[in-house]
Order: sequence, then C-alpha cells, then structure tokens
Amino acid sequence: MGWDLGVMDLHSKMIHLFINALAASAGGGLTYVRNVVPLLSVREDVRTTVLLGETLRREVTESDRVIVLRVDCSERAGGRFWYEQRNLPNMIRHSGADILLSAGNFALYNSPVPQILLSRNALYTSSDFMRDLRDRGDYRLWLDTEVKGALARLSVRTADCTVAPSAAFATDLREWTGKEVISIHHGFDHEAFFRDRTPLPESVQVRLAATEGSLRLLFVSHYNYYRNFETLLRALPLLRERLCGREVKLFLTCRLEPKANPGSYRTDEAAALVSRLGVTESVVQLGPVPHSQLHHLYGACDLYVAPAYAESFAHPLVEAMASRLPIVASDLPVHREICGDAALYFPRFSPHDLAVEISRIAQSPDLTTKLSASGVRRSQDFSWSRHVDEMISLANSLVGSKKVLQAA
Repeated sequence: MGWDLGVMDLHSKMIHLFINALAASAGGGLTYVRNVVPLLSVREDVRTTVLLGETLRREVTESDRVIVLRVDCSERAGGRFWYEQRNLPNMIRHSGADILLSAGNFALYNSPVPQILLSRNALYTSSDFMRDLRDRGDYRLWLDTEVKGALARLSVRTADCTVAPSAAFATDLREWTGKEVISIHHGFDHEAFFRDRTPLPESVQVRLAATEGSLRLLFVSHYNYYRNFETLLRALPLLRERLCGREVKLFLTCRLEPKANPGSYRTDEAAALVSRLGVTESVVQLGPVPHSQLHHLYGACDLYVAPAYAESFAHPLVEAMASRLPIVASDLPVHREICGDAALYFPRFSPHDLAVEISRIAQSPDLTTKLSASGVRRSQDFSWSRHVDEMISLANSLVGSKKVLQAA
C-alpha cells in the first residue's frame, strides 16, 4: 500500500487530520464515523485521512478532501492494538497529517503529531459492570475489561487531549485518571435520521400490526450486560399489574439467542428470565433493524426505555426525543444531561420504580404530551456540525501550540 499522499504546506490555513477508526465496528464508533466523515469532506479548512476497518469499508468513500486507507488487520482488540502501535506512526508521517484523532478509546503511544483521544467507553470506569461480571461468573470478560481499562487509563494520560461525549463522563474520566478531560457532545442530524422513506421489513410491520392497542415500549440496543436488560424484563409483570390488564409489548432490536449479538455477552440468563417471568408473549425480539429505518420503529411505539447502568452518551435517547417519544431512563448523570426534563428517571436496579414511571406516562396523556414536546426541543441542541466545528477548533489549537513551541 502506498501512503505517500504529499505533505501539506505548514503555512497553509488548512489542517490535515488523520482519523484512526480501525476500532469503529459497532455502536457509538460506527455512528461517529458515519456522521463525522461526510461533514469533514465538505469543509474547506480541513483535509482528512481516515483509516478504516472491515465494517465501514463500503460505507465511506473518498473525495477531494478525504483519503481513505483500508488495511487488513486482526478484528480482535489485542491484534488491532499491536497493529496500530507498530504501523500507525509511519502511516501518519507518510500522510503528512498535522494531528491524530484516535477514535477508539486507546491512544497511539508514540504519535509523531499531537493526538486527540476520543474516550467513550464507560465500562472501564464502572464498578457496577465489574461487579456484574463477577456475579455472572464471567471472569474471562472481567479480566479482559481490567486489561483494557488499564490501557484506556494510560491512553488518557498519554494523549495530548482527551475528549468525552458528555460532561458527566468527562468528570468520571478526570476522577479515574487525574488528567484533564474536556467534553464535546456527540451530535444528531435530524434531516439524515428521518430521510429514508423505505418502510420497515414486512416481518417487522406484521409484528407491529399484531400489537395494535398494546402499550408499545421500545429499547434499541444489542444485548449486553451494562444495558441492564434484566431490570427491564423484571419490570414487565409489575407493569401489567399496574395497568390493570392492558397488554404491554416490549420491542427489542436484538435477539436473546447465542451468538446473535456482538461481543461475548451470554444471553442465556436473560432468555431464561423471560420464560421464568412468564413474559414471553410480551417481549418482541425483532433482531437488528437497519439504522436508516429506525425512525419508523420509534414512530410506531409509545414510549422509550433506557435502563442502562453505565453510559457515556446514548445516541438512541436523542433519536427517541427527536421522534417525540416520552422516555423513562435510569437515573444516571449522563441520562439527565442528555434528556433533561424530557424523561422520567428511576433507580437503575429497581424494576418496581421502572414500572411505576412507565405507568405514570401510560396513564397520563398530559404528561406524555409534555415529555414529547420537551424531547423535541432538547434533541435540537445536538448537532454533528457543531461537534465537528468544535473538534476542528480544538485540533487547530493543538497544532498551533506545537508550532509556537517549535518556533521558541
């Protein structure tokens, strides 16, 4: 592979940004690259080289201002990490980049240019997650998280600047590492989110039609432990009692089946819980829904639930608010920061309180209207364009500081 793209004139006003997005393979990483790179491609003040892994190869295209590097390396975190440490410094030098944006929680330890680290994995700072892993006996994942957490902490201490997607998570990182961390909210593109008019798959439409008249709850997530599926499932029979027999349907964009979700999370306990609680008919396991069609699913449901016990931003909350859905969320500082008065909150491990808050909304049209209106207003505060503006401003300040030091 040839990486010699020409070195940018150091006196030019244009900045050359190198984005390491090899780790963008699911969730927030994919959302970030999908939204940020197209905005960078139309700016006149930045040139971008982006390094991609397998997942995004067909989604990101080159343009006059965006060069895409595609490499073959291990998809396992350890193999990818060592590949980056060995190969990225030369790739960055050959590209002529002024600054590195490490988009996957881990820094490059010998970066030849100033480095901005995007840190968004709340699991490394979560005592709840580590306790959950021990309780489940998942010691392999516990050890894996401990090792990655140590590398992530060292990464924050290594990078020239670390950016968190929320002020609440930035506070957690500061306390965890003793280093300054700034917050720049991730964004939302209202027009892009609602653009696709392709209807939901027929199989999904059929299942929605079969639940007409039910209270439709929605939770958009792959199955994992920290999204706290079990508390949500335990709330369902309690909710049915409070609603005096009204049917409740919980729509999941995953399946509680082995090997049906990213990562090594075991679904057997959650699947057994569904059966034991007698809520099999209430849990509608749709499986993954294309992101471009998700707005149809939000629009077909009555209420969004977010029971996670660890979080750094939560894009589905913004999507739900933009879709006019009232929200019940676990009482995390991050959730309060993102939703404000557009949600009701419950203690994160209390199925009873979760059922109480859902029933409050289900039984009050006025509260539903109030939360929906607040959510639409709040969703307008998130902008990918504003995020990119702030990131480029930060990059320019770091490059400018380096030039001043070199001149001195």
